[in-house]
Amino acid sequence: MKFRHWKAIAPVALSLVFTGLSSVSSAQQRYPTRPITFIVPASAGGPSDAVARIIAEAMTRSLGQQVIVENAGGAGGSIGSSRVARAKPDGYTLLLWHIAHATAPALYEKLPYNVLTDFEPIGRVADAPMTLISRSDHPAKTIGDLLAWIREKKADATYGHAGAGTSSHLCGVLLSNTLNVPMTGIPYKGTGPAMNDLIGKQFDVMCDQTTNTTGPIKSGRVLAYAAATPNRLPTFPDLPTLSEAGLPGFEVSAWHGLWAPKGTPKEVAEKLVSTLQEALKDPKVVDKLSGLGVVPVSAELATPTALRSHHEAEVAKWGTVIKAAGIKAE
Repeated sequence: MKFRHWKAIAPVALSLVFTGLSSVSSAQQRYPTRPITFIVPASAGGPSDAVARIIAEAMTRSLGQQVIVENAGGAGGSIGSSRVARAKPDGYTLLLWHIAHATAPALYEKLPYNVLTDFEPIGRVADAPMTLISRSDHPAKTIGDLLAWIREKKADATYGHAGAGTSSHLCGVLLSNTLNVPMTGIPYKGTGPAMNDLIGKQFDVMCDQTTNTTGPIKSGRVLAYAAATPNRLPTFPDLPTLSEAGLPGFEVSAWHGLWAPKGTPKEVAEKLVSTLQEALKDPKVVDKLSGLGVVPVSAELATPTALRSHHEAEVAKWGTVIKAAGIKAE
């Protein structure tokens, strides 16, 4: 009797299963059906916010649904990142963040998430190259002269930065370590105050991203010496790289990436990847990012594999630098 009973209900059960699977597949194919939120773990108006809004606008046009940028700053980005790590993995809550997503494990003793295993990489987005600059009245006029001056001044050579663990701080620490000179770091609460004091000649040098340095360089309010990039910058073709200046392999970039919560369906992730790649090829996006001093990555780098590989390498690289320098988050 039991067997006959099962035979009677089996077709119905199987029908319900296949209907459910079909509904899930159909929902994923229709994705997105409602607005998507980019969580940016930084305040509005900053470089990451600007990058996010440019990409969100372009992806909105392609996806047919509004991509909203929500700022969730605090605790070095861990507050916003935690929200994404805990979000439902359905493709409607994404993280757009930068190099801080690689430095956080070394800066914080305990994070409420694992940067490498609690997120699904979608792709790299853009790179904000770093440039080495100084106060406008600095006696050194070339990168060779500046490096020689730093070696001579040692701890009397001062560099400003936007706070512990920021890209400007890490670049300064890496420069100090590479030259084997105990330069003196001066922390500020953000790049804005640091740049204002450099323009006001309150300290000697700063290494910061082009989103912040391009304007002051072009206006002559600071002196520019070199770029911390593999190749020369199209914006400043006459500016040598630090590798050219005798510091081989010296590369720092305030890169940005896009992540989804772990477990996001493959079909949804693939849709996001293709839409991101399309956005990064849009001439309007390229122009807007270039205006910020930011370089959109190629389609080959705007992939999960490329972002995962780069992220892992950056976690390892900066973990070593941060621990060796004894840096802790403020």
